[in-house]
Amino acid sequence: MKNIFPLIPFLFLGFASYAQDATPRVDGRNREQRVRIRQGRADGELTHKESARLNAQERHIHRTEQRAKADGRVTRGERKKIRHEQNRASRNIRRQKHDGQTRNFQ
Repeated sequence: MKNIFPLIPFLFLGFASYAQDATPRVDGRNREQRVRIRQGRADGELTHKESARLNAQERHIHRTEQRAKADGRVTRGERKKIRHEQNRASRNIRRQKHDGQTRNFQ
């Protein structure tokens, strides 16, 4: 039992480092936006080009997130940049879904 006590601070250090690079809100929001794109495509609200462009934007956000996580810590500025890109993507999804263009059903 005495051998375990010196290891406890290292366990907490491991949890703290995980908490720094975890971005559950970003991941959840990315999932929701991809679902919105898929639904728009299925409903015919998005054309093929629109959905391709929106998916490319989502991939860009994912790459930005991966670069932010690369050093093991996501800073406040990096989170702000990711959030800004997600806000822009969300606006673009809404605009494209409601712009009156529809996919031709055959």
